[in-house]
Amino acid sequence: MNWRYVARRILAGFLIYVLIIFIYSCIFNAVLEETARANIEEQIMQEMMGLRNVTPEQMANYRENRRAELYDRYHLNEPVFQRIIWRTIDTITFNYGRATSMRSASQSQEARDIVFEALPNSILLFTTDILISFTIGLFLGLKNAQKPGSLTDRSTSIGALVSMGLPSWWLGMVFMMIFCYTFKIFPTGGIHSVPLPQGIYYYLDILYHMALPLITLVVIGFWGNAYIVRNLAVSALQEDFVTSARARGLPERKVLYGHTLRTISPAVMTMGVLMLLGSIGGNLIFEGIFSWPGLGRVYWVALQQNDIPVLVADLSITTGIFIMGVVFLDLIYGFLDPRIKAGD
Repeated sequence: MNWRYVARRILAGFLIYVLIIFIYSCIFNAVLEETARANIEEQIMQEMMGLRNVTPEQMANYRENRRAELYDRYHLNEPVFQRIIWRTIDTITFNYGRATSMRSASQSQEARDIVFEALPNSILLFTTDILISFTIGLFLGLKNAQKPGSLTDRSTSIGALVSMGLPSWWLGMVFMMIFCYTFKIFPTGGIHSVPLPQGIYYYLDILYHMALPLITLVVIGFWGNAYIVRNLAVSALQEDFVTSARARGLPERKVLYGHTLRTISPAVMTMGVLMLLGSIGGNLIFEGIFSWPGLGRVYWVALQQNDIPVLVADLSITTGIFIMGVVFLDLIYGFLDPRIKAGD
């Protein structure tokens, strides 16, 4: 691995992130400045309520002086382009400002706290789903590639076609009707019971609430993964080196998991990482159905309430995670496939 290439890729990823954040700042700058001015006026009013024994003239002077001081602090008196640059710097340094209407569970009004509170919930649900779906799909796809045209192979192809055209939120509603309202096995939504359990029951309660959404995502997700892996493996099994390995008498298991899997590992890793990165941002409708407090639900509530600071925080964090994942993919290709010489 050429370390200059690693440094160039990391620098390129950072510059792309800065450019995207600059575009976000251009799009949302007017609304964010309006929100900042409203927050300044609210702060001044709260400060003035604590003043005692002052004349109306002194009150007016205090308001004007304090407003000018805060405008200078937040660069609201500078030209538009400079204000956008400052907005970009604030966003990159996680200084998103205060939400206009949303609050975190701890009643914090900082947009950063609201998004970072929802991020672990999205990672918990969707990352677990990707890991389970990807593992099942990988082994099922490799097995189907050994016997193309078998009953299992044809069933997987049909399942992939059905699942790819089936909305996850619709299947979630069906499962909720069956397992929540008919048989009453799982809760109808949320991430915790009320009252909140204590000790180890706190974590068991999270798993209990996560079970039905997770089952829904896995059921609808692993078919497509198996179908893609199967097509990649079928192509690799027809290569000359695989035929040669079989001719030397190597066990079929070693041919499948040693030679074939190693050959398709870059494509499989790309599929898995991109699925993982795409899932971190959450799912708007799916999280809404199960009342799961993840990033998708935060994004939807921010849109409904026009809470632009929270919206920008959500977009910038998910964008940064996605770019880091893509850079990571570029860097590990050389380790996955010796034929790839990154940076040479």
